[in-house]
Amino acid sequence: MSKVDDILEEISGLTLVEAYELVKAIEDKFEVTAAAPVAAVAAAAGPGAEAEEEKDDFDVVLTGAGDKKIQVIKEVRGLTSLGLKEAKDLVEAAPKAVLEGVPKDEAEKAKEALEAAGATVEIK
Repeated sequence: MSKVDDILEEISGLTLVEAYELVKAIEDKFEVTAAAPVAAVAAAAGPGAEAEEEKDDFDVVLTGAGDKKIQVIKEVRGLTSLGLKEAKDLVEAAPKAVLEGVPKDEAEKAKEALEAAGATVEIK
């Protein structure tokens, strides 16, 4: 087995949380973003397709947890597949994206839910 095959075998055995942590570690180590290939594909499709895609995809950004941080953490966990520690870290690292590339109606629902929990949220 080659080195690449060994690495792929190891990655396939990771849990979702471990895979998320691996992606973040790679992004930090090599100063890259996992979303970069998606942008490259959109750019290759042409300027008209890129502008249309930008209108359909929104990011929900948590700008502050407010006074009810525990409620906000619970809501973040409900909106994402993050575990308790990851959700807590995300809330404490605000401003931070909770959801990325979601449709407008889903982004609005997430914003309402987070604001009801006491957070301040922006949709970009």
